[in-house]
Formats: sequence, structure tokens, C-alpha cells
Amino acid sequence: MDPHIKSEKRGALGLLTLDRPQALNALTHGMIASLAAQLHAWAGDDAIKAVAIRGAGDRAFCAGGDIRAVQQAATEGSDAGALLLRDEYRMNALIGGYPKPYVALIHGICMGGGAGVSVHGKYRLADASLDFAMPETGIGFIPDVGASYFLSRLPGEMGLYLGLTAQRIGLGDALAMGLMTHAVARSDFDAVIEALANGRAEEEAIAPFARKVAPGSLHPHRQRIATIFSGASVEAILERLDRDGSDFAQQTAQVIRTRSPTSLKLVFRQLREGARLDLDQCLAMELRLALRAIKSHDFREGVRAALLDKDRNPKWQPSSLAGVGNLDAFFVPLGLQEF
Repeated sequence: MDPHIKSEKRGALGLLTLDRPQALNALTHGMIASLAAQLHAWAGDDAIKAVAIRGAGDRAFCAGGDIRAVQQAATEGSDAGALLLRDEYRMNALIGGYPKPYVALIHGICMGGGAGVSVHGKYRLADASLDFAMPETGIGFIPDVGASYFLSRLPGEMGLYLGLTAQRIGLGDALAMGLMTHAVARSDFDAVIEALANGRAEEEAIAPFARKVAPGSLHPHRQRIATIFSGASVEAILERLDRDGSDFAQQTAQVIRTRSPTSLKLVFRQLREGARLDLDQCLAMELRLALRAIKSHDFREGVRAALLDKDRNPKWQPSSLAGVGNLDAFFVPLGLQEF
């Protein structure tokens, strides 16, 4: 077991804790392997009736995968980053098809890979501190960990909005979209865990602590998002935003234009295709995209600007949507490396 994964049996509950708070519980390859191994073991353990996962520390449930490690491996010509992503996506598939109730207890930052170890489970309990995003277009990458499955199924084009803008949302919006299932204060997480450990049914364990929350900041704009983001291309969406003229539309267009043009085009196509695929098929598509994206200029440049130099000023190549060529090669099956 990886030292950053705490695993324990509490009565009828298998409890997993992501314990790397100094790195916002970002997932290393070792953590991914340990999570998968423990989930496989508990799937066949009749004493375990449900599994719960939480994050240590005050700031984050899980800030994502270890993108720095992936970028460094790609730069060095190593396949370590590709193997991390492949194993992460296999773990996401395991969670999505898990034979026992899977309960995620989420507080603070939940982004990228953090969504992959939570959203695919049946129960997603989130605290008011929730800070959710799929931030990949800001680093020249694509929303992965099954995002082409869950984002494409959100109501009113909200998934495409999140995927293109990489904007953060809070608890009210995440509940309204169906990304989270219950609002529960973090101070009540232990009580939910205790009820599950005592063998209570999941709904009975959660219901006493579920709260109502105010609508999120996107609530007044939902119809506008549904109309504008139904456009037939990224360019059409930007044209609609420009024509709309509202402050929200202008700010949204401005944000999108700061993202990697190649990533924007990939995200649009992957979410449209993902709507017709099951989770495993979405993850297979994402592996094709991811293994090619990590070798690209925009991924190296995006990670540099966001995580290394932190100048927040990436120089994308190409620098405009018009310069992005045919992307079919990204979607070609990998052959022996397939998911």
C-alpha cells in the first residue's frame, strides 16, 4: 500500500483516505495502483458492504493527477506518464462499474483526477467548501478520467461550458448539474462514515445530514449557456457569445480565448462523441487523446506556465482556432496500447 493511501475496515465499510495533503492529495502512480488494488480486494470481500473515500487536510479532496510527473516523463521520453494515465483510467472504470455502493466525501478542491475518484461513484457528498473544475484546457490538455462521459451528460450544455472554459464552480452549481448528489457539512462526514460502518443503508446513512443549499452563481445564466453552447463548433459558440453582449457572455468569451486552441477543438469533439459512448469507450478515447496530447507543445507550455514558472502566460501553438488543423490523428486507436 502506498504511504499516501490509508485503507481501513470499519465494520461493514471499507474506508480509503487520500493522505498527501501537502500536494492537495494529487494522485501519484503509486496512489492509483494502491487504490485499484484495494478496491479489487474489497469487491470480493463479503464483509464489506460499501466503500467510502475522503481526502486528508483542510484544503482539498483531490486536486487531480500528478501532472508534473506526467509532463516530466514525456519531456524525458519515458513512458511512465503514459502508464500512469492508463492505470488511472482503468481505476476510473473500476469505480464506474463497482459492485458495491461507492461513497465520495468531498471537501475543498476537487479537480481533474479528483473527479475521477468521485463522480463515477453512486454517492457524491460535498461540503460548502467545494471548488470543482476540469481545468485541462488551461494547460493544453483534455478533460480526462471519464469526463467525456460525465460532462457530456450534464443538462443544458453545462458540461461543454465547464470543459471549454475550465471554470471553477461551487456546491450549488455542482448539485444542480448532478455532479454532486448531496450537500453534507464536512463536520458530519464522520457521522456518515459511522452509520455506514454500522451497516446502515446508504440513503439512510446520508439523509439525516443532507442539507439544502442556495443556487450557484451560474443559475441565472443556465438558459443562456444552454442556447449558446449548443453551437456547432467552438467558433460558433464564440460568435454567439460575442453577439449576446451580456457581461457574462463577454467574460466567458474572454476566458475561452485564453485557452489552448487545440485543446478547445479536441474538447468539443470529444464531448460530442462521448455522448454516444459508454464509460469504458469514453476512457479508451481519452487515452488516445491523452497519450498524444502529452507529447504536444501546448501541454509542455501549459504545464510550464501554470505549474512550473507560474507566469500564467502560455504561448500556444497554433495561437488561434483558425490555425488548428485536422485532428483525426488524435482519435485513431492505439492498437496494442489500447485501454
